[in-house]
Amino acid sequence: MRDVFVIDGARTPFLKSRNTPGPFSASDLATAAGRALLLRQPFAPTDLDEVILGCASPAPDEVNIGRVVALRMGCGHQVPGWTVMRNCASGLQALDSALVNLRSGRAELVLAGGVDALSRAPLLFSDAMVRWLAAWYAVRGVAQKAALLRRFRPGYLAPVIGIMKGLTDPVVGQSMGQTAENLAHLFDISRQEMDAWSVRSHQRVGAAQDDGHFSEIVPLIDRDAVVYASDDGLRRDASVEALARLKPFFDRHYGRITPGNSSQITDGAAWLLLASADAVERHRLAPLARIVDVEWAALDPAQMGLGPVHAATPILQRHELTLDDVPVWEINEAFAAQTIACLRAWEDEDYCRDRLGLPAPLGRLDEQRLNVDGGAIALGHPVGASGARIVLHLVEVMRRQRAKRGLAAICIGGGQGGAMLLEAVQ
Repeated sequence: MRDVFVIDGARTPFLKSRNTPGPFSASDLATAAGRALLLRQPFAPTDLDEVILGCASPAPDEVNIGRVVALRMGCGHQVPGWTVMRNCASGLQALDSALVNLRSGRAELVLAGGVDALSRAPLLFSDAMVRWLAAWYAVRGVAQKAALLRRFRPGYLAPVIGIMKGLTDPVVGQSMGQTAENLAHLFDISRQEMDAWSVRSHQRVGAAQDDGHFSEIVPLIDRDAVVYASDDGLRRDASVEALARLKPFFDRHYGRITPGNSSQITDGAAWLLLASADAVERHRLAPLARIVDVEWAALDPAQMGLGPVHAATPILQRHELTLDDVPVWEINEAFAAQTIACLRAWEDEDYCRDRLGLPAPLGRLDEQRLNVDGGAIALGHPVGASGARIVLHLVEVMRRQRAKRGLAAICIGGGQGGAMLLEAVQ
C-alpha cells in the first residue's frame, strides 16, 4: 500500500451552544477553516483531487455539505466534494475515506475533515401536529376547517428537539448519556471520579491555551465584526466542589452523569490535508506524520462508550505494540465516565478475556499520555468534527513532544468505535 501523509491542518474555535442558533452555519465554519488552510499551501485549491467532509447533522440546504464547502473554498467545479456520516466519528471517517483513495492511487491530494453546527439543530413538529396539518391542508370548505380547529390541542405545538432525538439510540432506546450511565455502573465509577476527570480536562485546556498549544485554530469573524479566537467552553473556575452541586441529567434519581462531566454541545470544524508520496514530491510538501493504520469496531449500543477500546486494541495487536509503546493518545471525551471506562476495560481481566479475546489484561494506560491538552468535556464535541480534531491535535502533540507515534480513538453512537495510528515523519 502507498504511504499517506498528513501535511497540514486547521480548525475553527469550538463554540459552545447557548440555547440559540450560533453565529455560523456548518458550511461557514468549514469554509473559514478550509480557506485559511489552503491559502498557506504551495498549490492551488483546484489542484485537490477531492474534498471529503464528515457531518452528522447537515442543514436542509447543505445536505451534501462537502460539495457546498468545496465550491465556497474556491476548489472549482472540477474538484468533487462529498459528505460522510458515521455519527461521532464522521470526521475520522472522512480521513479514512481519503486514506483509501490515496492508497489505491485514485487520488494524490485530498482535503478531509469534519464539521457540525449543533446549535442550529432543528426543532421539529410532533407527529400529532404533522397529522393535524396534513388534515388541515386536505379538507375543503369552512365547515370542515372549523371542525378540525375544534380538534386542535395546544400541546401539538410543543417542539421536538432534534438534537435529543439524534443523540438517542433508536435500537436500545437510550440516550448517549444513559449509555454512559451503564458504563459507570459496569466499572463502578464514582461521581467524584467523573467530576475530578472533568476538572482536569478544563485545567489542561486552560494550561494549553496559556502556553499557545492550540496553534491549529483559525480565528472566526462574524457579520458584526466580533472575533472568535479560541474555544469558549473552557471553565477556568471548574472545581470538584462546584461540579458536585449539579444534578444528574440522564437518570435523575440514581444517575451520576451531569452536564458538568459530559462533553458540551458545540459548533466547530476541523480539516487535515492528506497527500501521497508523489504529491509530496511534486509540490515540495513537508509531511508532519504518516497514517499507519485504521480500525473500525462494533459492540453493544448500550455500551457504545467502549468503542475506543475495541478499535484501538486490534491496531496495537497488529503492530505488536503495548499501551506504553504509544507515547501520545487522544481519546474523545464524550463523557468522563466513558473515558474512564475505557481505561478500566484495558485493566480488567474479565473484560479483556471475554470481550476482546485477550489472554490477559492489556494493562494500564498512563493518563499523562492521554489528552495532554484536555478533551471534549472542556473543548466541546461538535459531533461531525471531533474525529478530525483529535487526529489533528494528536499530530500537534506528537510534533511538540517529538513523539515517534500516536493513536487517536473515538466512541460512536450506535455502538461503534474508530481508531487511527500515526507515525512521525522526521
